[in-house]
Amino acid sequence: MPETSSLCRPRSRAGTALVLVALAALAVSGGAAALRANPVDDRLRTIGEDTDFSRSYAPLVKAVMPAVVNVKVERMTPAADEDHPGRPEMDEFMKRFFGPEGPPRPERRRRPQAGVGSGFIIDEAGYVVTNAHVARDARSITVTTSDGEEYEAALVGLDEKTDLALLKIEAEGPFPFVRFADSSKVEVGDKVIAVGNPFGLGGSVTAGIVSAKGREVGAGPYDDFIQVDAPINRGNSGGPTFNLSGEVIGVNTLIFSPSGGNVGIAFAISANLAKEVIADLMDDGKVERGWLGVRIQPVDEDIAAALGLDEPRGALVSSVDEGSPAAAAGLRPGDVILEFDGEKIEKLRDLTRAVAEAGPGRTATLRVLRQGRETTLTAELGRMPDAEVAATGPGPKEKAQPRLGLVLAPLDPETRQELGVEEARGALVTRVQPDGPAAAKGLEPGDVITAVGERPVETPADVAAAVKEAYAAGKKAVLLKVVRRGETRFVAVPLAVS
Repeated sequence: MPETSSLCRPRSRAGTALVLVALAALAVSGGAAALRANPVDDRLRTIGEDTDFSRSYAPLVKAVMPAVVNVKVERMTPAADEDHPGRPEMDEFMKRFFGPEGPPRPERRRRPQAGVGSGFIIDEAGYVVTNAHVARDARSITVTTSDGEEYEAALVGLDEKTDLALLKIEAEGPFPFVRFADSSKVEVGDKVIAVGNPFGLGGSVTAGIVSAKGREVGAGPYDDFIQVDAPINRGNSGGPTFNLSGEVIGVNTLIFSPSGGNVGIAFAISANLAKEVIADLMDDGKVERGWLGVRIQPVDEDIAAALGLDEPRGALVSSVDEGSPAAAAGLRPGDVILEFDGEKIEKLRDLTRAVAEAGPGRTATLRVLRQGRETTLTAELGRMPDAEVAATGPGPKEKAQPRLGLVLAPLDPETRQELGVEEARGALVTRVQPDGPAAAKGLEPGDVITAVGERPVETPADVAAAVKEAYAAGKKAVLLKVVRRGETRFVAVPLAVS
């Protein structure tokens, strides 16, 4: 149930929205295609190190623009409920005949819905990178190049956890393409340009600088965002952010905004992360990640002191999944994983990423602190199931679970301060599944859920527990108390089952 947001989806805090910008920026080029003549490379060679970008970015824009595309998607979505408020006496009359739930409702119709985003070509064969939330559930995809040529495209694969998708233009190349940069070399203060299709206006370019690296915004377990201040808006999702060498440093995917428009805070998936995901999608249309099978939590100062650590570091194992690689390796609740295959674990995401990137079948060495002493364990990683590699939530998923179609994040003091949310308690909506029950009832990223029924909630786990209780009690809907931009309202959301 929990997750985060993107530029086609906002995530707000008391009046501020973290909008998932439909942007993308990745380019995996290699092999024979990378060795052939590429119009983008030819134009970039004419730009020297002494080029004065203080006056104009025109040479750079002319070079990369042919590889940036508009992505138009048509998908089928359920029509919104056609509820109309009735008179109380009529409602009571209907309940006498049909029971408390009222008359049976017809199945919701599905209707076509158009979506627009951006993308970029990563090799001459016509592979295109965009966001998963742009390409998800597509019935048809049309890619339009900067010169107005339209092509039908097929979805090769997508990865929800990183919000990346790979398309293939269904036409013969060669196509102009751009390349990925080594995003580890990006520095705060570097000049960048973002290219995309905001608001469906066609190719647009904005300029700015890198504001921060390695940002975690609660979008998922593999957050690695580059923050830029280049103006990015709705419709830029899937578009690239370039350095001054014409290389893609990131795939635009999120913006932070009180209104859904640009305020100078945008996030791009780092090129290095994107390269790995796109290479997997190009290989077989899916991303296979390693799986250890532990639930972990951060080591704060108090825990570190209690365990005898000199400083907060590592990942504390809170539980071990039965039959998992972790169980076979002898990991126990209370262990602190300090290193994974020689890589130090400073934060939870360090372990999550390391395990995922290692892949299934890999034998990994773990350095573990147990009861004040360090020991070494060996684990043969499995293939990650639908659950996370190493998660902070409850145990393995049940066969049937109630769902609202929401992704939630904790509303802790740090998040409230970062996002400007005034509510002291509640769970922050970071993503709303477009075909889910919550979307049909109008919930949006940025909403804060403060109660489920009469039960106050403070965390995503509280919401999940309350929803499960309602489902177990036979309820067909839950009443959510929602705060949006400082105003409180109640929303009844039907329970779906997954």
